[in-house]
Formats: sequence, structure tokens, C-alpha cells
Amino acid sequence: MKKSKLLVLAVALGAFLGTSLFADAGYWEDREREMRLVLSEAFYRFVAADVEGAQALVDRAYAEHYRGDFERNVRQVISDARAQNIDEWFEYVRASLGEGKSQKDMREDFDQLNRLLSVTARRLDGIEEPVASARNWAKTADEMAAILGKADALYLSGDGPGAKDQVDVVYFQFYEKVGFEKMTMSRISGARAAQVEYQFSAIKKAINNKVPYEEVKASLDMLATWLREDAAQLDGRVESAPLVFIESLLIILREGFEAILIVGAIIAYLVKSGNKKRCRPVYIGAVAALGASVLMAFILNLITSVAGGQNQELIEGFTMLLAVVVLFYVSNWMVGKAESEAWAGYIESKVEASIGRGSMFSLAFAAFLAVFREGAEVILFYQALLAQTESYLNMIWLGLGIGLVLLVVVYIAIRVLSLRLPLKPFFLGTSALLFLMSVTFLGNGIKELQEGNAIGVTPLPFSGSVDLLGIYPTAETLFPQVILLAVTVATFVIQLRKNKARARVARMEKGNRD
Repeated sequence: MKKSKLLVLAVALGAFLGTSLFADAGYWEDREREMRLVLSEAFYRFVAADVEGAQALVDRAYAEHYRGDFERNVRQVISDARAQNIDEWFEYVRASLGEGKSQKDMREDFDQLNRLLSVTARRLDGIEEPVASARNWAKTADEMAAILGKADALYLSGDGPGAKDQVDVVYFQFYEKVGFEKMTMSRISGARAAQVEYQFSAIKKAINNKVPYEEVKASLDMLATWLREDAAQLDGRVESAPLVFIESLLIILREGFEAILIVGAIIAYLVKSGNKKRCRPVYIGAVAALGASVLMAFILNLITSVAGGQNQELIEGFTMLLAVVVLFYVSNWMVGKAESEAWAGYIESKVEASIGRGSMFSLAFAAFLAVFREGAEVILFYQALLAQTESYLNMIWLGLGIGLVLLVVVYIAIRVLSLRLPLKPFFLGTSALLFLMSVTFLGNGIKELQEGNAIGVTPLPFSGSVDLLGIYPTAETLFPQVILLAVTVATFVIQLRKNKARARVARMEKGNRD
């Protein structure tokens, strides 16, 4: 009796595994083909004016072919969000059959459902690569286009919030989550990624403002076209050792350059002002940021997989805005010391004392934020690159290693240059650099909040962006940067006047002593 129970259990377990983890290649595409035949029959029943028969066949495709092991594997291998999206499409198509739609519109609805089922089946047949695999971006673009099609249909039916939700699904669950955005930045350009991101934002704003359907449809179609163009370009890149090396090198240089500039400038300032022994807290802040970056990358991955990418954008955005405040304070504090050479004879003993506990904390915290802001991004970029690269993995590590060496060279150059520059030009140059970084971080931080739906998007007449300076073609990013720049100029002028006044007093007091 016990043996028979074990045999039954083994057969059941074998049946389960045979329809899931160890399914033959093409198994799920065969299952999808069965659903497609039933859905095709449903459409022709609709053409024959048999709405109830068409709805019954849609129910049959769902209950007999999708529910069960197909749906279970979609949830296990891909995501619950994908399974929910398919559920919603079945429900939407069934409801549309009874709404008196034209044959053309109904055909498009069936095509969208079939396309979603097709790309899902192909994904299941490649279980060993659950995320976007190398040279598979066209499939991902098809999936995104299918969901954008549903957003189109929902907006046409008057369901604006539902349409906006579908656009968010495309952005957070696909464009960001599977690495499409990061690969676009690495292999095409940051400007192209920014263009696509702002198209997402523009569509959501148009939906919220209830603009005419034709405008929303045109924007959705343009976005789908751009995604397919980028996918074709990504898939068309022939993998080679030099290409992988350059991509890896550019990631670490692009993301690490700003951080090394800030840390190097702070350390050089301390050395130049006779406070070399106070460099340790800055180094500690930078090293602590590396550990925090690893933890943050893990948290961001967890947030993205569980709750979508919106919270990730908000975290990154608020971190950058905090860095803006700290950098502005530090740069303003530094420019106040620019006239030290003029009154060094009188105040030499007080220069070190002027870097008190609060100022030292600000310098260390600025270094921490500079590294932390870039560190998690670097990890996420390399995750995407590793997932995309089939061969030449050694070129990734070689590019990373050489990039780190080049960043060290930049750091050493800053230190050496600082020793040769006169005190006043160096202090002013360092302050100006940190002011510029604060303006850059402000634009990037607001952009992240826009992507997280926390801030609106108002496009400006000019197009394009300058990623290096955090300049993007929206009023929400550019106007605060202009205001900060104006405040920066005013601060420089006021501080320089104060410095000159202090220098005059110092010279007079020195003359009196002489």
C-alpha cells in the first residue's frame, strides 16, 4: 500500500515537473498556439454576430488552456504582474465583444492578446533566462508594445486611470526592471534614454489632462516605435571583446567621475589649507558609501521586484536633492576661505580651528553622498551588462579594473594640481566645481522624481539633453537650476566682498602690530 502511494506521488511529481521546469523547448509556444486557435474561432463567431458564442470561446481559452500550469509558470518564472496583465486582457477582450465594436477594432484587441500570450510563451520556453536575455530585446519591445496597445484601448473606452496604470506597468515592470533603460544608456546614448523616459511622462500627463484620443494614440504609437527601434539596435550589436570592454569602461568612468571629482576636491582642499590630518573622516565617508551602495543596490532590486520601480526613482531623487543641499553648503563654506592668503599672517593659527566638528561632518557627508549617489547606479548598470553579455565576461572585469585605475589617476591629478595652484584660485575653483555639481545633481534629482510620478513634466520648446550637466528639456528641471545658478552667483559675489573686507581689516591690524 505504501509503495502504491509513493508511485502515485512520483507520477504526480513527474507530471508537475514535466509541465514546468523541465518542459521541452517550444512546449509553451505549443500551448499558446492552442489558445490562439480557440481565440481565432471566437473572433469568427463575433464576425458571424454570435457574441455569446464568441464570449464562451474566450472563456474556454482562458479556463482550459491558460488557467492551471500555464498561469502558474507565468507567476513563478516571470512575475505576478505579467499574470495579472494577461488576466486583465482576457477580461477586456470578453467585455469588448459585447460593446458593439467594429470588426477592425475587435481584430486589434484579439491581436494584442495573442501577441502578449506569444511573447509570454517564448519567455517561458527560455526559463534559464527569466529576464531580458542577450539579443532578445525585440521580444521585450513586443511585450511593451502590447501593453501600450491596451493603454490605447482603455483610454479610448474612457478609462484614463486604467490607461495610465498600463503605461506605468510598461515603464516600471519592463523598461526599467529588465535593464532596457540601462542598456539603452550604455549601448545607444543617455540622451536617447532620456528622450524615451520623457515620452513616458508626456503620455501620462496627456492622459491626466484628458487630451483628445488621437493625440494620446499618436504619442503611444511613437513610444512603441522608439522602443522597437532601440530594441533592433540593441539586438543588432554584434558582441565583441572591444565593444564589451568599452561599454564596461564607460560605465565606471561616467558614473564614477563626478564622485571622484568631489572627493578629490575636498581632500585637496584639506591638504592645501594645512588640514591634512583631517582627511580621515572624508575617506571614511567615501568607504562607508561603497558599503552602503551595495546594500542600496540590493534594496533597489528588491523594491523593483516586489513593488515596482517607482519607489526606486523616489529614493534616488531624494538622495540627489539631499546631495544638492550639502554640496551647496560646502561650496559656500569653501569660498569664504578664498582670501586666506591675504591675511594668513594674522589668521594662520585660526585656519585649522575654522574647520570645526560641524564643518568636518559636512565635508565627510558630502563625500559620502557623492559616492553613494553613484555607487548603487554602478552596480545596477553592471548587473544589466552581465545579464546581456554572453561571451567576453573577462572584458567586463578588465574594463572595470582599468576604469578604476583611471579614476585613481584623476584623483592623483587633482591632488598634484592643487599643490601647484595659488591658494585663492584653488579655493575659488574648488568652490565653483562643487557649485556646478550641485546644479547637476538638482537636475538629475528632479528628473528621477518625475520618473517616479512625484513631479509633473512640462516640456520646453528645445529638444535634447546634456546628461553630464543634468540639463533636460522640462520646466521642472531647468527653472530650479536657473534659480540655483542665480543664487550661486549672488553668493559668490557676496562672499568675495566679505573676504576682501576681512582681508583689509587683517592687513590693517597686521600693520598696527608692525
